[in-house]
Amino acid sequence: MSGHSKWATIKHAKGAADAKRGQLFTKFIKEISIAARMGGGSPDSNPRLRTAILKARAANMPKDNIERAIKKGTGELGAAVFEELTYEGFGPGGVAILVEVLTDNKNRAAANVRNIFNKTGGNLGASNSVARLFTRKGVIEYDAESVSEEEIMDVALENGAEDVVNEDGVITVTTEPSEFDGCLEALQEKGFESLSASISMVPSTYQEVDAETAKKCDKLTAKLEEDDDVQNVYTNVEYPEGYEGEE
Repeated sequence: MSGHSKWATIKHAKGAADAKRGQLFTKFIKEISIAARMGGGSPDSNPRLRTAILKARAANMPKDNIERAIKKGTGELGAAVFEELTYEGFGPGGVAILVEVLTDNKNRAAANVRNIFNKTGGNLGASNSVARLFTRKGVIEYDAESVSEEEIMDVALENGAEDVVNEDGVITVTTEPSEFDGCLEALQEKGFESLSASISMVPSTYQEVDAETAKKCDKLTAKLEEDDDVQNVYTNVEYPEGYEGEE
């Protein structure tokens, strides 16, 4: 994949949604709540909850919000029942799109996702039409102007990271999912503030598109990210050189 594409994907396809702090926290609350409901309220004995809390902390989510989300999941504050769903589809230019959903209304979520695909030049695909093109990895991003690449690399590689890459001002730490918690926690303990941190679906191959098609893909993924039921959107879009997205 060409140099700037990884960060361009995050910046352009997710930037609009991530800028809405409250909406981002809402997604974390759902993720923490369902983890607590499924495995209990203690992060020490619930790896999924531990990971969700680490991700929320990486986005500077207040401790009180995290504690309320745990109590909601364990039923202390009244619990909603969420279902986890994955939708697969294709965007403009044949770009693969994977959509992870947490919803309390499966019919609503399915209708909304299908509607967004249809209205923005995409279409839903069959099961495993897209998922096979992605591999689950831990991904932690840092602003290269704010942290030392050498220090990040030293800590990350000592704590289970499989790769550390500096591209276009962004340092990307990649881990196996099983090593994500330990690596992120070690980096947080050293005071490094991440741009993003999650167990993500990383493409094994990328789809090259021109600037016009890239803008259409951005519109589709942004609409998906804005939906309250959608937790994560992953694509294999390869942005053209010099692409700056919509103004």
